[in-house]
Amino acid sequence: MLSTLYRFLYVNFTLARFGLDEVMLSLHFFRPLKILVQINPFNWFRGDHLSEAQRLRLCIESLGPIFIKFGQMLSTRRDLLTDEIIDELEFLLDRVPPFPVEQAKNIIEQQLGVSIKDAFESFDDQVLASASIAQVHNAVLKTGELVIVKIVRPGIRKQIDKDIKMLKMLAAMADRYWVEAKRVKPVQIVREFEKTLINELDLIREAANACELRRHFEGSSDLYVPRIYWDYCKSKVMVIERIDGIPVSDIEQLKAHNINLEVLSRKGVEVFFTQVYQNNFFHADMHPGNIFVSRKNPANPQYIAVDFGIMGSLSRSDQRYLAENFVAFFNRDYRRVAELHIDSGWVDKGTRIDDFESAIRAVCEPMFQRPLAEISFGQLLVRLFQTAREFNMEIQPQLLLLEKTFLHIEGLGRTLYPQLDLWDTAKPYLERWLSEQIGARAMFNGFKKNLPYIAENLPDLPQLAFKTLQKIANDELEIEWKSKQLEEVKKEIIRANKRTTQSIAGASFVISGSLIAALDGIAPAMIGSGLFFLPLVSVVLLLPGLYLLFKK
Repeated sequence: MLSTLYRFLYVNFTLARFGLDEVMLSLHFFRPLKILVQINPFNWFRGDHLSEAQRLRLCIESLGPIFIKFGQMLSTRRDLLTDEIIDELEFLLDRVPPFPVEQAKNIIEQQLGVSIKDAFESFDDQVLASASIAQVHNAVLKTGELVIVKIVRPGIRKQIDKDIKMLKMLAAMADRYWVEAKRVKPVQIVREFEKTLINELDLIREAANACELRRHFEGSSDLYVPRIYWDYCKSKVMVIERIDGIPVSDIEQLKAHNINLEVLSRKGVEVFFTQVYQNNFFHADMHPGNIFVSRKNPANPQYIAVDFGIMGSLSRSDQRYLAENFVAFFNRDYRRVAELHIDSGWVDKGTRIDDFESAIRAVCEPMFQRPLAEISFGQLLVRLFQTAREFNMEIQPQLLLLEKTFLHIEGLGRTLYPQLDLWDTAKPYLERWLSEQIGARAMFNGFKKNLPYIAENLPDLPQLAFKTLQKIANDELEIEWKSKQLEEVKKEIIRANKRTTQSIAGASFVISGSLIAALDGIAPAMIGSGLFFLPLVSVVLLLPGLYLLFKK
């Protein structure tokens, strides 16, 4: 608790240093302390040459790698933050100094159970890249294959646990005192972030992700996924094929190798929709640093993907609703878009369709005044979620991953070939997929898929029907009804009562401690020898008081 409180105070000091103390003081609980903004000495000498968004990015970078990862995750939340802040957060660089190569070798030897010399023909001591979670080195196997060795950073789990505890405390405060908490769900955001970080620590999981994606694109001329060497993969070490490609962001080098940029840009869109709709398993971190282009066939270029720590998938219903949304948008059928949002459960069932339709039309109609090739498909998705936010759309983590990936893919495609008509490439794919999901063909495929289950249970059907009819005739049929919403209301009432009791008790301790501190020198019997220039009794009362106030 004390280490978390210390970290909390350090974060607040850092916020104050960058003139962002209003972030915490905007919470209802801290509003009485807003005068601290005026007396903050960092604000007296600060110039106006940096925007709030820039100061936020610098603040996050100064708080360390875990906060950088958190900032990168927040950069996908265009439904929550302004475009200015999002654009600035996208500049966050996950680069930290490498740890010593001897430590890397020790981890490899501990994980593989053999010495470096026995495992590899050669191992490059020079660090190829270093990030907050891991660093990578070049190596050559005994069989002569060129590989990349990825090693998890030592001690990173402890650092993650420490910062996650602090973020959970902040999220709990926001959940209690922030009016937007019910929609944004800060506690859920931190949980999702924790889950993502823990998954990235497990290199066995990343290796499995790479193998799955490689299987989906086996023999494809569109995307190549490097081979995983399973004999050398453990939870903290992964060995993967070394690729030879041109960074996709290096346009000059792509042109120098006569890469067909128009074909390459179209292939990016096709690869994205293949992952999302055909395979339902997509690379959710496809920023330019993780994508390369093969030199082998310039006329029919092939992408090469790396870094498989973050993958995404959609439920069948989300796939269908999203595809229908896109088609309805480009047919300018805004009523259908509104109905789909409500039917999918993304927006509350009680939302008035007329009002929602009108809001969507007001936002999207101006976009269609431009030529179709100039319309941003990704920005359309962002506008869709931003509009739905006004109607209390609940945040869908899987859709945010999709939105982030699609923005990267579209931005990449337009960089490679500015004339890319993304809708011309995507529409046939979506319409074909929808035709396969709805109609006679979909019904036949569904029947064929479920035929073994039907054949197994069909003989029992007459007996079950007879027993049910007999119970109805004898007035013995009982229907058990449960309301999920009612249960949630009951749980929320219990949680609210608990929070109220904690808040009253915590506030009582804090007020009592503050009063005793104010009596310093007046009531020596209550003072004793304290900590941090506070009376001992005050410290004894303040600590449990703050704990109760911050406790979730």
